[in-house]
Amino acid sequence: MTTTAPPPATADPAELPAVDRPDAAPRTTLRTLWRRWRWRLVAVLAVLVVGAMVAGIPASSSSGPLDPRSGDPSGTRAVDQILRNTYGVTSRTATTESELAAALRADDTTLVLTFPAELTEQEITRLAAIPRGANSRLVLLDPDHSALNAFAPGVSGASYVPESTVVAPACTLPEAANAGAAELGGESYHLGAHDVGCYPDADGRHSVLSRTTGSQQVIVLGSRRMFTNERLDHEGNAALAFGLLGAHHQLVWQLPDHAVATPDAPHDKTIGDLVPAGWSWGALQLLFAALLAVVWRARRLGPVLSERLPAVVRASETTEGRARLYHRANARGHAAETLRRAARRRTATALGLPHTSGDPDPAALTEAAAARLGRPSADLQQLLYGPAPSDDAALLRLADDLDDMEWQVRQP
Repeated sequence: MTTTAPPPATADPAELPAVDRPDAAPRTTLRTLWRRWRWRLVAVLAVLVVGAMVAGIPASSSSGPLDPRSGDPSGTRAVDQILRNTYGVTSRTATTESELAAALRADDTTLVLTFPAELTEQEITRLAAIPRGANSRLVLLDPDHSALNAFAPGVSGASYVPESTVVAPACTLPEAANAGAAELGGESYHLGAHDVGCYPDADGRHSVLSRTTGSQQVIVLGSRRMFTNERLDHEGNAALAFGLLGAHHQLVWQLPDHAVATPDAPHDKTIGDLVPAGWSWGALQLLFAALLAVVWRARRLGPVLSERLPAVVRASETTEGRARLYHRANARGHAAETLRRAARRRTATALGLPHTSGDPDPAALTEAAAARLGRPSADLQQLLYGPAPSDDAALLRLADDLDDMEWQVRQP
């Protein structure tokens, strides 16, 4: 008679011990989140701090050299403001060709071409063909050959004088005579037949010239430094500047929007000069962020561990593989040099010659081998240090000859 065992007693669920299930998701704590995100938070905080510092740096003036709005040392705000407030001159800037053309046509106007070289030859040709206004003056600052040929034909640049040179006017031009000695220098010029030259150098060439045709006048200056805020109060610079620029009621400054030159080197440009300043700061911030990322993701490397290779490769297979690579690349010269280098070192060892720092001395090796084998040194020199083989057959013969020589050297 069989009996059925009663089912095991089922415990109350409340009495069962709490057991962690393997598939249960781990609880996320603040400490876990901090450990996981701390480096990201530090990187973001550092970028924000750097950004705030950069934003707090005052932006540099966007005005270029000889800009009448610029108070920088290379600007011309001082002379422009004095002309406005003291001489009653109304000044403005002209950037485009149409604005320059309008200034040339205007009466009772002084137009200053601060950077004539910034104009193309086509623009200069068109501007020179414009009928100029009555009682007008055109001032050219350090013009190039194109501007001279267009606006003052017959005048040519001769030589360069240091711009800090103080020169006496030595001329009858009223503006120069009233100003007296000034810091001119720069380019000096050969005058035309009816030109008035001032501030001559030792060779009789002039840094300032004046050409008058009716009521129209062209003034050519070899230097522009005398107009800048930095040099205006030196010697007679201010008086000469006021005389040349304040003769008429209207004053127009040429202001190229892409001029990046300086008074000392007005025509030199680099790629960096054409990149806006904001891009430089942006690149700096990106570089800083990249460095933070490198530090964040960096891992210290432990000591180098040596481990056995998973398979042992026979030396013959390695040699055959390298030979196949040389053959595929037609590197007979490299293969021949490898064979010769190995033969030279083994031969030197057999002859007792030192070669710890590389190949043995060629003369000593060939002489010792020639003495051991009774062969001419020239033959061994050709064998051990000769030119590369011309074909595969010559390479094979070289290998055989090297083997024969080594075998003979090792014989007692």
